[in-house]
Amino acid sequence: MARMEEQRGGGPSHGWRHGPPWGDHPDDPGAHRARLPWRSTALVTAFVLVGSVFAARGQSDRVPLDGPARVLLLAASVPLLWRHRHPVAVVHGTAAAALAYLALGYPYGPVFLAVAVGCFGAVVAGHRRAAWTAIGLLWAGHVLVALWLYHWLPPTGDRGAGLGQEIVVATWVLAVAALSELARLRREQWVRERADRAAAARRRADEERLRIARELHDVLAHSISVINVQASMGLALLDSDPEQARSALTTIKAASKEALGEVRQVLGTLRAPGAAPRAPAPGLDRLPELVQQAAAAGLTVETEGEPPRLPPGADLAAFRILQEALTNVVRHSGSRHARVRFGYGDGALRLRIDDDGPATGADAGGSGNGLAGMRERAAALGGTIEAGPRPDGGFRVLAVLPSDLREDQ
Repeated sequence: MARMEEQRGGGPSHGWRHGPPWGDHPDDPGAHRARLPWRSTALVTAFVLVGSVFAARGQSDRVPLDGPARVLLLAASVPLLWRHRHPVAVVHGTAAAALAYLALGYPYGPVFLAVAVGCFGAVVAGHRRAAWTAIGLLWAGHVLVALWLYHWLPPTGDRGAGLGQEIVVATWVLAVAALSELARLRREQWVRERADRAAAARRRADEERLRIARELHDVLAHSISVINVQASMGLALLDSDPEQARSALTTIKAASKEALGEVRQVLGTLRAPGAAPRAPAPGLDRLPELVQQAAAAGLTVETEGEPPRLPPGADLAAFRILQEALTNVVRHSGSRHARVRFGYGDGALRLRIDDDGPATGADAGGSGNGLAGMRERAAALGGTIEAGPRPDGGFRVLAVLPSDLREDQ
């Protein structure tokens, strides 16, 4: 059921069918560590190499690209292949290669893209301090080269950088850090949303399992109680009164057939999720049938008031509450007489079931699953269940359901 509910729970928000654009697969948190990002790394490397060639054409005052320059460009880009597995080492290595490239006087250009991708990967992976340290050292190293070490470094005759250029570099560093932090926050939000969706799917699955278990309990408890009583009667009368024994067996056959039909209906929702039920859910319109079944179990039921018309969900809940209450009388009470009263008061539908007792079982106080199921059904509709011994003896179950559930006659 959990798997079924997850499939019906809907896809991720914002149109991400298989997770956020920076992740590899949402179903396995470690999936991005198992695969190397070949494609993105190849694209970044190609862009850095080709873009640097075009950028060099407009910077005649810088050292022309040569073999060592291309090696440094590769050293800044290729390590991105391991940015998911070793984000700290990659971001520092990429920044160091970029700083060496700039310190040797090679043209400014797409080498900063490699640093940005490395910083992005480290921040998203949770290594914010390492990412900020790496780009901070890169900026500090560039300031040191541009304002002091340029006297001893190529190109020859370099006059160093001005304050404006350093402000541009600092702005670039801050922009990279800010975008990385934004991506980290967005990823954390997506992880929380996915966790919330998974929790909601599990909660829906648990509620569905509880509903099915409650339905099965109510159906089987009532039917098996009738069958048990009739089987005992049939065995006792098998020799002395064969006709009465035959009648008991007929009742057992009818009760078991009805129980099997209701069980098939409940379990049919598991085989065909989302499909319409093949038969209508039971409701208070089946009160005469319920009274007849109770009579077959040796219980006389007296009704007072007319069963109201209710929406399907409330109608089913009221029927199951009444069915379970009568079943408890058969199983746990020495009384063979029960009274059912329908009425309205204080803005609520009141369904009351009384028997005169005495209790025959130790659990007659109402701590079993049957009463728990009745309380859950009532609570789901905003109602309540009161169950316990009456002052004058016997036992009473009082279900109070909101009166606005009633449909117009």
